[in-house]
Amino acid sequence: MSRTEVPSETPSSNQPEGRSPKSRSLLRSSALVGMMTMLSRVLGLVRDVVVANYFGAGSSADAFFVAFKIPNFLRRLFAEGAFSQAFVPVLSEYRSLRDLAAIKALVDRVAGSLGLVLLAVTAVGVVGAPVLAAIFAPGFYLNDPLRYGLAVEMLRYTFPYLLLISLTALSGSILNSYERFAVPAFTPVLLNLSLIGAAIWMQPLFEQPVMALALGVLIAGSVQLLFQIPFLWRLQLLPTPKLGFQDEGVKRILKLMIPALFGVSVSQINLLLDTLLASFLQTGSVSWLYYSDRLAELPLGVFGIAIATVILPSLSRKHAEKSTENFSRTLDWAMRMVLLIGLPAAMALLVLAEPLLATLFHYGEMTDHDVTMAAMSLRAYACGLLAFMLIKVLAPGYYSRQDTKTPVKIGIYAMVINMVLNLILIWPLDHVGLALATTLSAFLNAGLLLRGLLKEGVFHWQSGWLKWLLRMGLANSMMVAFLLWLAGTPEQWLSFDMWQRVMQMAILVGGGATVYLLVLGVTGMRLRHLRH
Repeated sequence: MSRTEVPSETPSSNQPEGRSPKSRSLLRSSALVGMMTMLSRVLGLVRDVVVANYFGAGSSADAFFVAFKIPNFLRRLFAEGAFSQAFVPVLSEYRSLRDLAAIKALVDRVAGSLGLVLLAVTAVGVVGAPVLAAIFAPGFYLNDPLRYGLAVEMLRYTFPYLLLISLTALSGSILNSYERFAVPAFTPVLLNLSLIGAAIWMQPLFEQPVMALALGVLIAGSVQLLFQIPFLWRLQLLPTPKLGFQDEGVKRILKLMIPALFGVSVSQINLLLDTLLASFLQTGSVSWLYYSDRLAELPLGVFGIAIATVILPSLSRKHAEKSTENFSRTLDWAMRMVLLIGLPAAMALLVLAEPLLATLFHYGEMTDHDVTMAAMSLRAYACGLLAFMLIKVLAPGYYSRQDTKTPVKIGIYAMVINMVLNLILIWPLDHVGLALATTLSAFLNAGLLLRGLLKEGVFHWQSGWLKWLLRMGLANSMMVAFLLWLAGTPEQWLSFDMWQRVMQMAILVGGGATVYLLVLGVTGMRLRHLRH
């Protein structure tokens, strides 16, 4: 496939002086975002190791995960989901067709309008914390007053994170639209550092040590927002918040946001439903789902979201320029990259579920039983990893064209199916049934998104897919055979000390990756095949 780069732009009045972005490939941009996100995700795993060591999968950990998941869910649904998918295409269009003054005016009015709404929502969330905790964890409210009370107390610390991180997402969307991908991708590192520091150094200061994590979330939101301010200033786009609900650009963003709330963020709604139902199951179920979801999120965040982040501004510009063929080729490239990374990641999670969980979390308060139970839900999530990643790269094919109605229809349908499957599968499979229902509904969501793009004629398959699939199949088969040969039994991993686990895991990961890449190379894949 020939290399197609993001069109270069010459300095003009619609860009900050001296800041004309150079032409760059999507592969290079994706790699850059992937590296920054990898750093964040690795530190995220360190954070989870620390949390597991200090708090395990007991009642206090369950309460914190609920208190953190509520604002985090709203953040993903509202800020990084609906808002970003509505704001970036409009901002990209302004950047292509209007001058810097118009862009700055839009940013100011969006910041002021968004900030006012978020301030009101945050106030309601803090005051209504008891009601929110009862809604999102009814099992705590009905069956465990201590866990419920702790979740309410922590939610009052964590809910303002929604305001801070949503403004951070606004800043990141501006930077992404100007190809400054590394800064927003690095920003989550600060969340992980804040929580690690809170768990280690602040928890002795509280009567309930887990409260330190809730305070760490609030600190993290402030630090993440402040970090991005200098980069916006250099772009001459640091917002001066102004109310602008009547502004034409703000109206368009709001119109796009309303249906987008159920579009690309459906997987987050499904995960929250899992938490709600898990609150009725045995103690530890919320934590088992959390730890397994965190491992499944690693390849999704590093690669799936990185590719989606890079292609959304590119697709938006291609649509504005009516470059239909390049639009289709960009989507095709994104799907190939998802398959290249997502399939081996899913296979590795399936084979190495217990070894990975034992290596990362089996310390301190984390028991053998916790590892076994979390591994079961991890395998269920791993089966859907490819679908989760495809949703991330297919949804921009709609949002870049400012079509939010189609994804919302698909999203609502997938969510209803997920709820039905939850109720069916939770009885025989407990927490594993919740994870499996999320996986099945994700495949439905991805399949319907793909079918819609094909039907509308904005996407068509490029040549070479059969050869690509054959290479993937052979490479993944050889990698899985290698991992099964060396992995050993779950009982062995639970009996290993920390250094034995780390050394064995390094051999498995390094060896598996080497086998995978060697087979791809032997079958004829070259770096030029990865370029768009």
